[in-house]
Amino acid sequence: MATHHVLIDYENVQPKNLAALKGDSQDHAFRIIVFVGANQQRLPRDLVFEMQSFGSDAHYIEVTGSGKNALDFHIAYYLGKLAKPGADDHFHVISKDTGFDPLIRHIQESGIQVERRKGLFEIPWLRADEAESFDDQLHKVVRNFDMQGKSRPRKVRTVRTTINNLFGKSLTEEQLDALVNGLRKLNYIAIEGERIKYRP
Repeated sequence: MATHHVLIDYENVQPKNLAALKGDSQDHAFRIIVFVGANQQRLPRDLVFEMQSFGSDAHYIEVTGSGKNALDFHIAYYLGKLAKPGADDHFHVISKDTGFDPLIRHIQESGIQVERRKGLFEIPWLRADEAESFDDQLHKVVRNFDMQGKSRPRKVRTVRTTINNLFGKSLTEEQLDALVNGLRKLNYIAIEGERIKYRP
């Protein structure tokens, strides 16, 4: 089984759903590195707990110096250190910074499987497909929320945003309405004003 290395530029992207990788760990082995900038003094409690759940397969790299590209250079160093030609490992740089792209194209020329992704759910097997049937879409929404555990969104607005992000921000308001109503009909959620309550 190939190992998937997830290198997160935490200055640029703050994922709230690392549990999604944990939920898929039976099919894929993950190793996670979160790169933290020198000016980032605190990490969210949920992120810390989710990282701990991966045990030795997840750790932090703290960038001690400051500078325009200090964190980017750290990611580039570890990517070069880990990526070996001929290995079957996959590398996912989670960042919105397009400055990584020339380096990534160069590494790809060596036959190494590496991509930059704007978020975790751009990793192909985690991202939902808008062309799927409604029932399949609804199943993926439930699976995604289940994997988030205590990090699940608690307001109607954030539920809709989370669902839309899962589908690459491609859904119409009508599609979002249908999926939220589908969650209600499944008795998965109850809506109380602007608040969401998850049923057992």
